[in-house]
Amino acid sequence: MGGVTTTNDLMVASVKACDAEYAGQKYAGLIKEIAAVDKNTVKFTMCAPDPAFPSKVAFSSFAIEPSEYLEKTGGTGDLLEKPIGTGPYMLDTWAKGDSITFKRNDNYWGTKASAATLIFRWSTEAAQRLLELQSGTVDGIDNVAPDDFDTVKNDTNLQLIERPALNVMYVGMNHTAAPFDNEKVRQAIAMGIDRDRIVKNFYPAGSEVAGFFTPCAIPNGCAGEEWYKFDAAAAKKMLADAGFPDGFETELAYRDVVRGYLPQPNQVAEDIQAQLKENLNITVKINKMESTAFLDAASAGQLKGLFMLGWGADYPDQTNFLDYHFGAGANDSFGKKFDDLTKVLKDAASQATDDKRKPLYEQANA
Repeated sequence: MGGVTTTNDLMVASVKACDAEYAGQKYAGLIKEIAAVDKNTVKFTMCAPDPAFPSKVAFSSFAIEPSEYLEKTGGTGDLLEKPIGTGPYMLDTWAKGDSITFKRNDNYWGTKASAATLIFRWSTEAAQRLLELQSGTVDGIDNVAPDDFDTVKNDTNLQLIERPALNVMYVGMNHTAAPFDNEKVRQAIAMGIDRDRIVKNFYPAGSEVAGFFTPCAIPNGCAGEEWYKFDAAAAKKMLADAGFPDGFETELAYRDVVRGYLPQPNQVAEDIQAQLKENLNITVKINKMESTAFLDAASAGQLKGLFMLGWGADYPDQTNFLDYHFGAGANDSFGKKFDDLTKVLKDAASQATDDKRKPLYEQANA
Protein backbone atom coordinates (compact mmCIF):
# COMPACT_ATOMS: atom_id res chain seq x y z
CA MET A 1 0.00 0.00 0.00
CA GLY A 2 1.07 3.54 -0.66
CA GLY A 3 0.23 4.98 2.74
CA VAL A 4 -1.32 4.20 6.11
CA THR A 5 -2.99 6.78 8.34
CA THR A 6 -5.02 6.47 11.51
CA THR A 7 -7.98 8.63 12.43
CA ASN A 8 -9.72 8.20 15.78
CA ASP A 9 -8.20 4.72 16.07
CA LEU A 10 -9.70 3.75 12.70
CA MET A 11 -7.23 2.73 10.02
CA VAL A 12 -7.14 3.68 6.35
CA ALA A 13 -4.76 1.93 3.95
CA SER A 14 -4.57 3.20 0.39
CA VAL A 15 -2.56 3.61 -2.78
CA LYS A 16 -2.14 7.12 -4.13
CA ALA A 17 -3.54 6.08 -7.49
CA CYS A 18 -4.30 2.81 -9.20
CA ASP A 19 -1.74 3.56 -11.92
CA ALA A 20 0.95 4.65 -9.46
CA GLU A 21 4.45 3.19 -9.38
CA TYR A 22 6.29 2.02 -6.28
CA ALA A 23 9.99 1.20 -6.30
CA GLY A 24 9.90 1.29 -10.09
CA GLN A 25 6.99 -1.13 -10.40
CA LYS A 26 3.43 -0.29 -11.36
CA TYR A 27 0.81 -1.13 -8.77
CA ALA A 28 -0.90 -4.29 -10.03
CA GLY A 29 -3.52 -4.74 -7.35
CA LEU A 30 -7.29 -4.28 -7.45
CA ILE A 31 -7.76 -2.45 -4.16
CA LYS A 32 -7.42 1.33 -4.12
CA GLU A 33 -8.38 1.86 -0.51
CA ILE A 34 -9.39 -0.06 2.61
CA ALA A 35 -11.04 2.13 5.22
CA ALA A 36 -12.57 1.38 8.61
CA VAL A 37 -15.82 3.35 8.48
CA ASP A 38 -16.61 2.56 12.11
CA LYS A 39 -15.85 -0.16 14.66
CA ASN A 40 -17.88 -2.79 12.78
CA THR A 41 -17.69 -1.58 9.17
CA VAL A 42 -14.91 -1.72 6.60
CA LYS A 43 -15.10 -0.14 3.14
CA PHE A 44 -13.15 -1.39 0.10
CA THR A 45 -12.66 0.92 -2.88
CA MET A 46 -11.55 -0.91 -6.03
CA CYS A 47 -9.38 0.15 -8.96
CA ALA A 48 -11.69 -1.79 -11.31
CA PRO A 49 -14.98 -3.69 -11.00
CA ASP A 50 -14.63 -7.16 -9.48
CA PRO A 51 -17.99 -8.95 -9.11
CA ALA A 52 -16.26 -11.92 -7.45
CA PHE A 53 -14.89 -9.78 -4.62
CA PRO A 54 -17.57 -10.71 -2.01
CA SER A 55 -16.81 -14.39 -2.63
CA LYS A 56 -13.07 -13.82 -2.46
CA VAL A 57 -13.12 -12.04 0.89
CA ALA A 58 -15.06 -14.96 2.38
CA PHE A 59 -12.19 -17.31 1.41
CA SER A 60 -10.09 -18.54 4.37
CA SER A 61 -6.89 -17.07 2.90
CA PHE A 62 -8.27 -13.61 3.59
CA ALA A 63 -9.06 -14.12 7.26
CA ILE A 64 -8.69 -10.98 9.36
CA GLU A 65 -5.41 -10.75 11.28
CA PRO A 66 -4.56 -8.28 14.07
CA SER A 67 -2.59 -5.35 12.67
CA GLU A 68 -0.09 -5.69 15.52
CA TYR A 69 0.68 -9.27 14.47
CA LEU A 70 1.01 -8.34 10.79
CA GLU A 71 3.47 -5.59 11.72
CA LYS A 72 5.39 -7.86 14.10
CA THR A 73 5.84 -10.68 11.59
CA GLY A 74 6.32 -8.40 8.60
CA GLY A 75 4.28 -10.76 6.43
CA THR A 76 6.62 -13.72 7.05
CA GLY A 77 5.74 -17.41 7.20
CA ASP A 78 4.60 -16.99 10.79
CA LEU A 79 1.21 -16.04 9.37
CA LEU A 80 0.91 -19.69 8.24
CA GLU A 81 3.02 -21.45 10.84
CA LYS A 82 1.55 -19.60 13.83
CA PRO A 83 -1.82 -18.19 12.72
CA ILE A 84 -4.00 -16.02 14.89
CA GLY A 85 -7.75 -16.38 14.54
CA THR A 86 -11.02 -15.78 16.36
CA GLY A 87 -12.49 -19.26 16.27
CA PRO A 88 -13.46 -21.79 18.97
CA TYR A 89 -10.05 -23.53 18.72
CA MET A 90 -6.41 -22.40 18.71
CA LEU A 91 -3.45 -24.07 17.01
CA ASP A 92 -1.35 -26.09 19.46
CA THR A 93 1.06 -28.17 17.35
CA TRP A 94 1.46 -28.90 13.63
CA ALA A 95 3.36 -32.03 12.61
CA LYS A 96 3.53 -31.48 8.87
CA GLY A 97 2.32 -34.40 6.81
CA ASP A 98 0.99 -36.16 9.92
CA SER A 99 -1.37 -34.17 12.10
CA ILE A 100 -2.56 -30.82 13.45
CA THR A 101 -3.56 -30.44 17.09
CA PHE A 102 -5.89 -27.68 18.27
CA LYS A 103 -6.82 -26.69 21.82
CA ARG A 104 -10.00 -25.02 22.96
CA ASN A 105 -10.05 -21.22 22.85
CA ASP A 106 -11.58 -20.26 26.19
CA ASN A 107 -11.75 -16.62 25.06
CA TYR A 108 -13.93 -17.46 22.07
CA TRP A 109 -16.78 -14.95 21.71
CA GLY A 110 -19.42 -17.57 20.77
CA THR A 111 -20.47 -20.97 22.09
CA LYS A 112 -17.41 -22.66 23.58
CA ALA A 113 -16.08 -25.85 21.99
CA SER A 114 -17.27 -29.03 23.71
CA ALA A 115 -13.93 -30.86 23.44
CA ALA A 116 -10.73 -29.53 24.98
CA THR A 117 -8.59 -30.94 22.16
CA LEU A 118 -9.17 -31.44 18.42
CA ILE A 119 -6.78 -33.46 16.26
CA PHE A 120 -6.77 -33.75 12.45
CA ARG A 121 -4.68 -36.65 11.09
CA TRP A 122 -3.81 -37.59 7.51
CA SER A 123 -4.28 -41.08 6.09
CA THR A 124 -3.95 -41.87 2.38
CA GLU A 125 -5.79 -45.20 2.55
CA ALA A 126 -9.61 -45.08 2.57
CA ALA A 127 -9.83 -48.61 4.02
CA GLN A 128 -7.58 -47.62 6.93
CA ARG A 129 -9.64 -44.51 7.63
CA LEU A 130 -12.85 -46.54 7.76
CA LEU A 131 -11.26 -49.19 9.99
CA GLU A 132 -10.26 -46.52 12.50
CA LEU A 133 -13.76 -45.07 12.45
CA GLN A 134 -15.32 -48.49 13.02
CA SER A 135 -12.94 -49.24 15.88
CA GLY A 136 -13.63 -45.90 17.55
CA THR A 137 -10.07 -44.57 17.46
CA VAL A 138 -11.32 -41.52 15.52
CA ASP A 139 -14.60 -39.62 15.70
CA GLY A 140 -14.99 -38.86 12.00
CA ILE A 141 -13.31 -39.30 8.62
CA ASP A 142 -13.41 -37.50 5.28
CA ASN A 143 -13.44 -38.90 1.75
CA VAL A 144 -15.14 -42.24 2.36
CA ALA A 145 -14.35 -44.56 -0.56
CA PRO A 146 -17.36 -44.96 -2.90
CA ASP A 147 -17.30 -48.72 -2.36
CA ASP A 148 -17.71 -48.15 1.40
CA PHE A 149 -20.84 -45.98 1.25
CA ASP A 150 -23.19 -48.91 1.85
CA THR A 151 -20.94 -50.25 4.62
CA VAL A 152 -21.27 -46.96 6.49
CA LYS A 153 -25.00 -46.67 5.81
CA ASN A 154 -25.67 -50.18 7.10
CA ASP A 155 -23.70 -49.68 10.32
CA THR A 156 -26.01 -48.37 13.05
CA ASN A 157 -23.02 -46.87 14.85
CA LEU A 158 -22.01 -44.73 11.88
CA GLN A 159 -23.53 -41.90 9.86
CA LEU A 160 -22.82 -40.98 6.24
CA ILE A 161 -23.11 -37.22 5.71
CA GLU A 162 -23.13 -36.13 2.09
CA ARG A 163 -22.20 -32.64 0.96
CA PRO A 164 -22.44 -30.90 -2.42
CA ALA A 165 -19.10 -30.61 -4.19
CA LEU A 166 -17.90 -27.64 -6.23
CA ASN A 167 -15.11 -29.44 -8.06
CA VAL A 168 -14.05 -30.94 -11.37
CA MET A 169 -11.57 -33.64 -12.41
CA TYR A 170 -9.91 -33.38 -15.81
CA VAL A 171 -7.41 -35.06 -18.12
CA GLY A 172 -4.95 -32.38 -19.19
CA MET A 173 -2.79 -32.01 -22.30
CA ASN A 174 0.03 -29.59 -23.06
CA HIS A 175 -0.81 -28.30 -26.54
CA THR A 176 2.77 -27.25 -27.22
CA ALA A 177 4.01 -30.86 -27.08
CA ALA A 178 3.57 -33.27 -30.00
CA PRO A 179 1.26 -34.91 -30.85
CA PHE A 180 -1.03 -32.75 -28.66
CA ASP A 181 -0.08 -29.70 -30.72
CA ASN A 182 -2.56 -31.12 -33.25
CA GLU A 183 -6.05 -29.95 -32.32
CA LYS A 184 -7.67 -33.04 -33.88
CA VAL A 185 -5.60 -35.27 -31.59
CA ARG A 186 -6.89 -33.39 -28.57
CA GLN A 187 -10.47 -33.59 -29.85
CA ALA A 188 -10.14 -37.31 -30.57
CA ILE A 189 -9.02 -38.00 -27.00
CA ALA A 190 -11.85 -35.81 -25.70
CA MET A 191 -14.38 -37.94 -27.59
CA GLY A 192 -12.56 -41.24 -27.07
CA ILE A 193 -12.89 -41.52 -23.27
CA ASP A 194 -16.16 -42.86 -21.86
CA ARG A 195 -16.42 -40.56 -18.85
CA ASP A 196 -19.81 -41.96 -17.87
CA ARG A 197 -18.16 -45.35 -17.32
CA ILE A 198 -15.54 -43.76 -15.08
CA VAL A 199 -18.14 -41.91 -13.00
CA LYS A 200 -20.29 -45.02 -12.56
CA ASN A 201 -17.38 -47.27 -11.58
CA PHE A 202 -15.11 -45.05 -9.50
CA TYR A 203 -17.12 -42.14 -8.09
CA PRO A 204 -19.72 -41.95 -5.31
CA ALA A 205 -23.43 -41.73 -5.97
CA GLY A 206 -24.49 -38.24 -7.00
CA SER A 207 -21.35 -37.59 -9.06
CA GLU A 208 -21.96 -36.67 -12.68
CA VAL A 209 -20.15 -36.35 -15.98
CA ALA A 210 -19.08 -32.74 -16.44
CA GLY A 211 -20.56 -30.92 -19.40
CA PHE A 212 -18.43 -27.85 -18.61
CA PHE A 213 -15.18 -27.09 -16.83
CA THR A 214 -17.01 -25.18 -14.09
CA PRO A 215 -19.76 -26.76 -11.90
CA CYS A 216 -23.26 -25.65 -12.86
CA ALA A 217 -23.99 -24.42 -9.33
CA ILE A 218 -21.71 -21.45 -10.04
CA PRO A 219 -23.38 -18.64 -12.02
CA ASN A 220 -22.68 -19.02 -15.76
CA GLY A 221 -20.64 -22.14 -15.09
CA CYS A 222 -22.68 -24.04 -17.64
CA ALA A 223 -23.43 -21.32 -20.19
CA GLY A 224 -22.88 -22.11 -23.85
CA GLU A 225 -21.84 -25.31 -25.60
CA GLU A 226 -21.39 -28.56 -23.68
CA TRP A 227 -18.28 -30.73 -23.83
CA TYR A 228 -17.77 -33.50 -26.40
CA LYS A 229 -19.96 -36.60 -26.11
CA PHE A 230 -18.34 -40.03 -26.06
CA ASP A 231 -18.14 -41.45 -29.59
CA ALA A 232 -15.39 -44.03 -30.08
CA ALA A 233 -15.94 -44.40 -33.84
CA ALA A 234 -15.86 -40.65 -34.50
CA ALA A 235 -12.82 -40.30 -32.24
CA LYS A 236 -10.93 -43.02 -34.10
CA LYS A 237 -11.69 -41.39 -37.46
CA MET A 238 -10.58 -37.99 -36.19
CA LEU A 239 -7.32 -39.46 -34.90
CA ALA A 240 -6.74 -41.03 -38.33
CA ASP A 241 -7.50 -37.70 -40.01
CA ALA A 242 -4.90 -36.14 -37.71
CA GLY A 243 -2.31 -38.53 -39.12
CA PHE A 244 -2.38 -41.26 -36.48
CA PRO A 245 -4.50 -44.13 -37.90
CA ASP A 246 -2.52 -46.63 -35.79
CA GLY A 247 -2.46 -44.52 -32.63
CA PHE A 248 0.74 -43.49 -30.82
CA GLU A 249 2.55 -43.88 -27.51
CA THR A 250 2.33 -41.46 -24.61
CA GLU A 251 2.16 -41.39 -20.83
CA LEU A 252 -0.43 -40.51 -18.20
CA ALA A 253 1.03 -38.73 -15.16
CA TYR A 254 -0.75 -38.30 -11.84
CA ARG A 255 -0.21 -38.34 -8.09
CA ASP A 256 -1.55 -41.06 -5.83
CA VAL A 257 -3.43 -38.62 -3.61
CA VAL A 258 -7.11 -38.96 -2.74
CA ARG A 259 -9.15 -35.88 -3.49
CA GLY A 260 -12.87 -35.16 -3.60
CA TYR A 261 -12.57 -34.81 -7.36
CA LEU A 262 -10.49 -38.01 -7.64
CA PRO A 263 -11.38 -40.53 -4.90
CA GLN A 264 -9.70 -43.50 -6.62
CA PRO A 265 -6.75 -42.16 -8.64
CA ASN A 266 -5.06 -45.48 -9.41
CA GLN A 267 -8.22 -47.14 -10.69
CA VAL A 268 -9.19 -44.13 -12.81
CA ALA A 269 -5.71 -43.96 -14.35
CA GLU A 270 -5.83 -47.65 -15.26
CA ASP A 271 -9.29 -47.30 -16.78
CA ILE A 272 -8.22 -44.33 -18.93
CA GLN A 273 -5.18 -46.35 -20.03
CA ALA A 274 -7.42 -49.26 -21.03
CA GLN A 275 -9.97 -47.06 -22.81
CA LEU A 276 -7.42 -45.20 -24.91
CA LYS A 277 -5.90 -48.51 -26.03
CA GLU A 278 -9.29 -50.05 -26.78
CA ASN A 279 -10.89 -47.04 -28.46
CA LEU A 280 -7.96 -45.27 -30.16
CA ASN A 281 -5.07 -47.76 -30.07
CA ILE A 282 -3.09 -45.22 -28.01
CA THR A 283 -0.54 -46.99 -25.82
CA VAL A 284 -0.34 -45.25 -22.45
CA LYS A 285 2.43 -45.68 -19.90
CA ILE A 286 1.26 -44.79 -16.39
CA ASN A 287 3.59 -42.42 -14.52
CA LYS A 288 2.69 -42.20 -10.81
CA MET A 289 4.65 -39.28 -9.35
CA GLU A 290 5.32 -37.87 -5.90
CA SER A 291 2.73 -35.17 -5.20
CA THR A 292 4.93 -32.07 -4.97
CA ALA A 293 7.09 -33.11 -7.93
CA PHE A 294 3.96 -33.75 -9.99
CA LEU A 295 2.35 -30.40 -9.19
CA ASP A 296 5.59 -28.53 -9.86
CA ALA A 297 6.08 -30.30 -13.19
CA ALA A 298 2.49 -29.65 -14.23
CA SER A 299 2.63 -25.95 -13.33
CA ALA A 300 5.88 -25.53 -15.26
CA GLY A 301 4.43 -27.19 -18.36
CA GLN A 302 6.94 -30.03 -18.14
CA LEU A 303 4.39 -32.86 -18.49
CA LYS A 304 4.44 -33.65 -22.19
CA GLY A 305 1.87 -36.46 -22.13
CA LEU A 306 -1.55 -36.68 -20.50
CA PHE A 307 -2.06 -35.86 -16.84
CA MET A 308 -4.88 -36.15 -14.32
CA LEU A 309 -5.70 -33.24 -12.08
CA GLY A 310 -8.72 -31.41 -10.74
CA TRP A 311 -9.92 -28.35 -8.92
CA GLY A 312 -12.12 -27.59 -5.96
CA ALA A 313 -13.56 -24.10 -5.58
CA ASP A 314 -11.67 -21.65 -3.38
CA TYR A 315 -14.62 -19.31 -3.86
CA PRO A 316 -17.78 -19.82 -5.95
CA ASP A 317 -17.12 -17.78 -9.07
CA GLN A 318 -16.11 -18.50 -12.66
CA THR A 319 -12.86 -16.59 -12.18
CA ASN A 320 -11.68 -19.25 -9.75
CA PHE A 321 -12.10 -21.96 -12.38
CA LEU A 322 -11.61 -20.45 -15.85
CA ASP A 323 -9.27 -17.56 -15.04
CA TYR A 324 -7.11 -19.68 -12.74
CA HIS A 325 -6.62 -22.37 -15.40
CA PHE A 326 -6.87 -20.49 -18.70
CA GLY A 327 -6.52 -16.77 -17.93
CA ALA A 328 -3.52 -14.52 -18.57
CA GLY A 329 -2.08 -15.32 -15.15
CA ALA A 330 -2.56 -19.10 -15.34
CA ASN A 331 0.40 -21.47 -15.09
CA ASP A 332 1.79 -23.42 -18.04
CA SER A 333 0.02 -26.75 -17.42
CA PHE A 334 -1.79 -26.65 -20.76
CA GLY A 335 0.92 -24.80 -22.68
CA LYS A 336 0.88 -21.34 -24.23
CA LYS A 337 -2.17 -19.16 -23.51
CA PHE A 338 -4.76 -18.42 -26.21
CA ASP A 339 -5.15 -14.65 -26.60
CA ASP A 340 -8.81 -14.81 -27.61
CA LEU A 341 -9.63 -16.76 -24.45
CA THR A 342 -7.61 -14.61 -22.06
CA LYS A 343 -9.25 -11.49 -23.51
CA VAL A 344 -12.82 -12.69 -23.09
CA LEU A 345 -12.06 -13.90 -19.55
CA LYS A 346 -10.63 -10.52 -18.64
CA ASP A 347 -13.73 -8.81 -20.03
CA ALA A 348 -16.06 -11.19 -18.17
CA ALA A 349 -14.27 -10.67 -14.86
CA SER A 350 -14.83 -6.91 -15.03
CA GLN A 351 -18.59 -6.97 -15.65
CA ALA A 352 -20.74 -6.02 -12.68
CA THR A 353 -23.60 -8.53 -13.00
CA ASP A 354 -24.03 -12.19 -13.92
CA ASP A 355 -26.37 -11.22 -16.78
CA LYS A 356 -23.70 -9.03 -18.36
CA ARG A 357 -21.09 -11.74 -17.86
CA LYS A 358 -23.18 -14.53 -19.39
CA PRO A 359 -22.50 -13.94 -23.13
CA LEU A 360 -18.79 -13.66 -22.39
CA TYR A 361 -18.73 -16.92 -20.47
CA GLU A 362 -20.67 -18.57 -23.27
CA GLN A 363 -17.76 -17.60 -25.54
CA ALA A 364 -15.17 -18.74 -23.00
CA ASN A 365 -16.81 -22.13 -22.48
CA ALA A 366 -17.10 -22.67 -26.22
